[in-house]
Amino acid sequence: MREEYGRLAVLSDVHGVLPALEAVLAEPEVAAADRIVLTGDITAGPQPGAVLDLLRAQGERVLWVGGNADRELVEYRRGERTEIPDPIGPFAARELTEEQVDFLAALPRTLTLRVRGLGTVLFCHATPRDDEEVVLVDSRPARWAEVLTGLDADIGTVVCGHTHMPYVRLAHGRLVVNPGSVGMPYGRPGAHWCLLGPGTDLRVTPYDVPAAVARLVRECAYPDIAEWAGYFLHARATDTEVLAAWGPRDGRADS
Repeated sequence: MREEYGRLAVLSDVHGVLPALEAVLAEPEVAAADRIVLTGDITAGPQPGAVLDLLRAQGERVLWVGGNADRELVEYRRGERTEIPDPIGPFAARELTEEQVDFLAALPRTLTLRVRGLGTVLFCHATPRDDEEVVLVDSRPARWAEVLTGLDADIGTVVCGHTHMPYVRLAHGRLVVNPGSVGMPYGRPGAHWCLLGPGTDLRVTPYDVPAAVARLVRECAYPDIAEWAGYFLHARATDTEVLAAWGPRDGRADS
């Protein structure tokens, strides 16, 4: 019988922002959780190696799922692609060691665990079947039916990331949870994450964003780091703007 966990801390979309990750790991409830589950896009950002090192230092407490941005860094480093959609991606890829690239390449795309109060939970990055397709809190029921097709009947909860906006919603009898983004939040600043078990508890950890921006400018050699950090750490993109921009990507325009 699969082990059942009482409390999990779920972190998604760290995107190489070390100060935000440090703030979340310092949370008492994260430290007390049975495990920390990562739902992808861990490294594509200003401090990819340091973020990986800190997470790997947690040992077996951390359970890993890779995201599309992690995959893109691997493909870029291995010569399987010549560009990355995210402008900071090539910089992040070059910052990784060969061993770190191999580590990212081996990450699973999904993970299934039993959680007290929630039963069988599937963790993924974007959707269970694809690491970059888009579903949003307001995606239509038909879209949810499409992306959840083929899941085992006992999976009652799906935890995803990718869109950097936290939400909990019901879709065809399954609970869908997005913890939001630790490092690149949309809508409001802070490091967003989630506690699972026996319920779902969306959390945001405030931290000193101006100090974090200044630290990234000091420590990161990315040429546009001041602009990048100022925009993303301050969450300049509102949830309304992002939903309007990304909405067509969930196929609603074709319905």
